[in-house]
Amino acid sequence: MTKAYIVGWGHSPFGKLPEPNTETLMQGVIQEALLHAGVAHEAIDGIFVGVYNNGFSAQDFQAALVAMGDERFAHTPATRYENACATGSAALHGALDFIESGRGRIALVVGAEKMTATPTADVGNILLSASYHQEEAHIAGGFAGVFGEIATSYFQKYGDRSYELAMIAAKNHANGVANPWAQMRKDIGTDFCATISERNPTVAGPLRRTDCSLISDGAAALVIADAETAAQLERAIAFRARTQANDLMALSRRDVLAFRGASIAWKQALEASGLSLSDLSLVETHDCFTIAELLEYEAMGLAAPGEGYRVIREGITHKDGALPVNPSGGLKSKGHPIGATGVSMHVMAAMQLMEEAGDMQIPNAHIAGVFNMGGAAVTNYVSILERMK
Repeated sequence: MTKAYIVGWGHSPFGKLPEPNTETLMQGVIQEALLHAGVAHEAIDGIFVGVYNNGFSAQDFQAALVAMGDERFAHTPATRYENACATGSAALHGALDFIESGRGRIALVVGAEKMTATPTADVGNILLSASYHQEEAHIAGGFAGVFGEIATSYFQKYGDRSYELAMIAAKNHANGVANPWAQMRKDIGTDFCATISERNPTVAGPLRRTDCSLISDGAAALVIADAETAAQLERAIAFRARTQANDLMALSRRDVLAFRGASIAWKQALEASGLSLSDLSLVETHDCFTIAELLEYEAMGLAAPGEGYRVIREGITHKDGALPVNPSGGLKSKGHPIGATGVSMHVMAAMQLMEEAGDMQIPNAHIAGVFNMGGAAVTNYVSILERMK
């Protein structure tokens, strides 16, 4: 079995963008990614598209939109993936499987979402479709309400960690200042994030506005190649390990504070790579809400259950800490256009490894972890990336 490598990428700004739809968003980053990789359109053997949609647009059949934006892809196989907030990583795994099975030599992965044209109240309900509707459709506040309930349960079990959540938000916003693609490039400080105010109201449970990721438009793309092809190109980022682990969808049927699926995915990835967390130079993790990042500290093994607050208190995950987490600003600052998110996280990690991250750069970055989840840790993807050339 051949190995698959990241050989190039493209990334749009995230935020409220003028592009009217995912077709246009994808077109821009695809051209950028092919140019960055040094690969021609006709060399692409398969296209793997990540778009959540689920009501953001009346237009579906999103894989076919790539060729509508560029007719040179009219006869290239294209398939659309959807796996909640891990949609982008699902598309990436499809491309990796395609290359590693020998079915193609070069694949294109593109993730996109157009969210800001949808009224805010409707956005929350669309995202709630990533929950178990039979039991959870009633939750007030949409998808934020789900994580509000998780935060409430965590505080009841382990104590109020509102201030530590504010510290996580402030860290990610401070990091996002250096990210030219980020939606919100402003260091707003821990005190602002910790204080309930007119500008920072409570959204759901104990979660404030600053605890919640942003409604975003955006797209990102990756070019994936086999070993022989990658050897001839300028860049080659290897997957030292990649894993996926799922968990039960319904909150009522599991201990949601355990983030068990995330924990399994991390354990499997570290075992497959032969590495420990101390070997990683950085991690891009899925901070859709600050409580998620706190739970992910525990799931990846940085802290015991209930002790995640120590990680941010001790500065371990700051940009100059022992294991920088979300040097890009994460979903919290960078933005969270659902279908683009998993692809974007891999782009940000690859930039670090190629020393192309600009002001975001972590010195001497050589191995990066990526964690992208769908729903409330229902589907969980971990990648451990390593620069090969």
